[in-house]
Amino acid sequence: MSSNKKKKEIDSASTIEKLQQEIEQELWDDLTKDVSLTPHLTEEIKKLVKERAREELQKELKDRYAKLKPEKVEIPPEVKKEEERMYSRLSLNIRIQHVILMISTLILIITGLPIKFHDSAWAQFFFSAIGGLQTGRILHRVGAVGLIGIALYHLMFLAFSREGREIFRELLPRPKDLKDLWVMLNYLLGRKREKAKFGKFTYVEKFDYWAVYWGMVVMVGSGLILWFLGIALSIFPKYVADIAREAHSDEALLATLAIIIWHFYNAHLNPEKFPMNRSWLNGKVSEKEMEKEHFLEWVEIQKKEEMVTDKPVEGTVAEQKE
Repeated sequence: MSSNKKKKEIDSASTIEKLQQEIEQELWDDLTKDVSLTPHLTEEIKKLVKERAREELQKELKDRYAKLKPEKVEIPPEVKKEEERMYSRLSLNIRIQHVILMISTLILIITGLPIKFHDSAWAQFFFSAIGGLQTGRILHRVGAVGLIGIALYHLMFLAFSREGREIFRELLPRPKDLKDLWVMLNYLLGRKREKAKFGKFTYVEKFDYWAVYWGMVVMVGSGLILWFLGIALSIFPKYVADIAREAHSDEALLATLAIIIWHFYNAHLNPEKFPMNRSWLNGKVSEKEMEKEHFLEWVEIQKKEEMVTDKPVEGTVAEQKE
């Protein structure tokens, strides 16, 4: 019995080692395909692959051995998950802008939909709960002021800050976005084995950003005409106000559906993010998320860190700063 048990342990260890080698090779092929790497970066990626392989191996072992026998399978100590490095993605300035935009938009949605459907029973109940239709209009205009204010601040942020200009350049649509979309469609259809590799922003995130600004132009422009209707009618024909009313109403409904169905799902309700992507709170993402969702940016960060590490230290601190 003891010899059979020893033989089983040897076979188990051999299987574990073989599985880990297979997983590491597969991950290495996926990460380094079509990417040129320096020796230092190669070592860094090998470490990341080894860590990821441990996670995959742990899952594989549980799946394979759980149904074979009731006794507990010993997992090698090296398979234990190590603490991941966190990367800064959103600065405090951007996070504050996002929170103000979020609060303003929610106020506009909560107060705007009852105004649009004011004849319905639920809208009547809402207005009775908050003190009447006029209260709803006042709250709606409070949200509008917040939206206009953060939109103007963000324009100044893009124009006059280095961080804003860099983010704006990264958010500009490029031919690669169409290529990435094509790759992802083929991946989802099972025609490609690999997902597209993204930089700082994916085409989904770029769409989110520009959709918000397009919505702002329509909503703010039409909303101001309706807010100051007397002044607008003294300048424009009446049909301009009628167009503004329809545009404001329809764009508001479209924006609401886009935020709830599109943005909330991609950012928070996606099974990989659920219950929430916390980067809007702490501004950080894990190395695993960086490698998976922003691989090209992760590679660039590693290259920059390698350049800093390999740079010879000469002279005084003051000379280095100069």
